[in-house]
Amino acid sequence: MRKYNRPLSGELKAMNEEILNTETGLSILSSFPLLKDLSADELVIIKDALIPLSINKNETIFNEGDAGNDMFIQFRGTLSAYAKHEDGSPHHLFNVHKTEFFGEMSIITKEPRSVTIVASEDSITLKLRGNDFYRIIEEHPAIGFKLLRKIGSIQTEWLDYRSKTFNDLTRWGETASRRAITDEMTGLHNRRYLHEKAKELFDNTSENLRKMTMLMMDLDKIHGVNDRYGTKAGDIVITAVAQIVQSYMRPGDIASRLSGDEFAVLLPVTELDYAKEIAELIRKTIENKQIEVPEAPGSAETVFINTRTSIGIAIAPKDANTLEELEEASDAALRKAKENGRNRIEVYS
Repeated sequence: MRKYNRPLSGELKAMNEEILNTETGLSILSSFPLLKDLSADELVIIKDALIPLSINKNETIFNEGDAGNDMFIQFRGTLSAYAKHEDGSPHHLFNVHKTEFFGEMSIITKEPRSVTIVASEDSITLKLRGNDFYRIIEEHPAIGFKLLRKIGSIQTEWLDYRSKTFNDLTRWGETASRRAITDEMTGLHNRRYLHEKAKELFDNTSENLRKMTMLMMDLDKIHGVNDRYGTKAGDIVITAVAQIVQSYMRPGDIASRLSGDEFAVLLPVTELDYAKEIAELIRKTIENKQIEVPEAPGSAETVFINTRTSIGIAIAPKDANTLEELEEASDAALRKAKENGRNRIEVYS
């Protein structure tokens, strides 16, 4: 037997007389969402079946898994609902506030309690025993119809709210996931994602899937753009280049921004000839692209400028057997492109 079944205190007895057995009490009960559609005579029938319970802070009303024999209406104070994680630790789900009801589904479905309800503060709860609930429905069908209709309506609203909350959380989770693998400025993948996917390919047992090409590239003399037009202009140029790179990607290709003006492209199951073709298309498109930037830092006037890129290419497994080796080889090819005059493509050898 739980503590809340202890004899009524003097305060609770007074409350029982003053609230549940007076016209004022009926007015208060009629303000509860579950009971608002009942007439005064019908409220009297419900009032006579309600049992006030005094609940101390941190006291448990029922536990997850208990048999559900009663339902409750919260009269004063706040309760908290918890469910168990797989490891047995409690997970807070929602709060029960004044005028809200709970516990009804267990007496309707005859299922065990799905949550644990604990008092967050000293509270008074009105209990309607399951056998009284069904007695009222049997003896007063109109009351039963109104109660069940209201329970269904409020449950639907609650489920709609929970569904919206879940959808909001899902969208937040999806956004957080995208942020974790995406470069915020350009929308390309970040280094972390590139490494994860490349590692998956290298770890694959299929020799064909381990064939891949990496393009390592950066922009030629981007610092001159920053010095002359401002860092905002530099960011505009980098973003425009990212869009060009992404436009040549096939499904499964991974374009990533490593940092600053450095990019890497991973082309799975790709031979060298195709990689060189894509690299040349990227290089030529960037060279011919007119990019609009502020005329000077802070200026509202704009000008069109060009930029150029150097690209290094390496291929696995010919040039590398690990991601680190592939990055080193493609980076060495990029340095070679820089040394040989920039705005060109070089293949690792």
